[in-house]
Amino acid sequence: MSAVSSRSSQETIELFNKYVIPNYRRYPVCIVRGEGTSVWDAEGRRYLDLFPGWGCNILGHCPPRVVRAIQEQAASLIHVPNTWYTESQGEFAEAICTRSFGKVFFANSGAEANEGAMKLARLHAGRGRYKIITFTNGFHGRTFGAVTATAQPKYHEGLGPLLPGFRYAPFNDLDAVAELIDDETCAILLEPIQGEGGVNIPDDDYLRGLRKICDERELLLIFDEVQTGMGRTGNWFGYQQSGVQPDIMTLAKGLAAGVACGAFVCRDHIAPSLKPGMHASTFGGNPLAMAAGLATVRTIEEDNLLENARQMGERFRGHFAALREELPIIQDVRVRGMMIGVELSVPATAAVGRCMERGVLINVTHDTVVRLLPPLNITAEEVDEGAEVVCQAIRELAQEA
Repeated sequence: MSAVSSRSSQETIELFNKYVIPNYRRYPVCIVRGEGTSVWDAEGRRYLDLFPGWGCNILGHCPPRVVRAIQEQAASLIHVPNTWYTESQGEFAEAICTRSFGKVFFANSGAEANEGAMKLARLHAGRGRYKIITFTNGFHGRTFGAVTATAQPKYHEGLGPLLPGFRYAPFNDLDAVAELIDDETCAILLEPIQGEGGVNIPDDDYLRGLRKICDERELLLIFDEVQTGMGRTGNWFGYQQSGVQPDIMTLAKGLAAGVACGAFVCRDHIAPSLKPGMHASTFGGNPLAMAAGLATVRTIEEDNLLENARQMGERFRGHFAALREELPIIQDVRVRGMMIGVELSVPATAAVGRCMERGVLINVTHDTVVRLLPPLNITAEEVDEGAEVVCQAIRELAQEA
């Protein structure tokens, strides 16, 4: 058993059963330590984590420079309200905006960042323009505005009535978007690559088409880059691969390498529409998250991790493309850096358990898409180790189909 574990996995599970609201589906494993791409359970078993922190651990578990930055910051200042200036918040804002555009507002999570972005869009549009167009299979978070923006009925069940003003369009259909716009529409919100929806990559001209529609109809284009941002796709931000700059961009997950942190970035001329008192976040921009974020940016650049993400993504693609030649159940292989989806023609959920039994952690979304979000610093050996296990699990699904 690990030296940092005082209980077995089963003892911790029993503690949860007694005191924690059971609204999450959890695997019967208690994780007690992480280092790089690996985690260990209470019994000392090691797992290769290809879905660390749902993509939040963008540098793997406990990256040394981020750990040191948090330790040093905690010794001097843990939290102050946003009624004061802090050096680290200004520096992290500079680090984000000089690699993207505009000005930044800090929050705690992706959902909170999306809430702020939608409020800003309505405030900026004014004149009764409040409608926002979002897309089928998109995902924007679990707060009320964000879950309403999420055009998936399963997330709306039992919550109605939802917030007014949202219209849903099919992904990759410009004509459908144009038909939904009226004089009350203020913005279009989407992920430049849908993550939870199945790692869905838009057609080459789709984002350019949306930009053109927004410019012609005086709408704001909002990209939810909660998952695609911070180097996930092999560029700092997903929009940079398309050449289409949004008016507002939301960020979270990998922003501070696993420390809770969200943000939205907007063009300079839009920022004044968010006047004092209209929006706030008590913990947003707190010194610990800012120190972690700065250390994350420096690590990505000093270790050339954007290039590594691109190279390792192609290495994953090679494994799964070869398997596609072997197995007809593989419908598609979608890869952008360290954002990987393998779509099957059969249910894939069982692959999660089979990989876990072999010491590899993965995710399946929408029942048929094997989804991997490895850290940017994964090595070639770890790619080969993980891909071999995932491929074997898919072969077993094919044999049973």
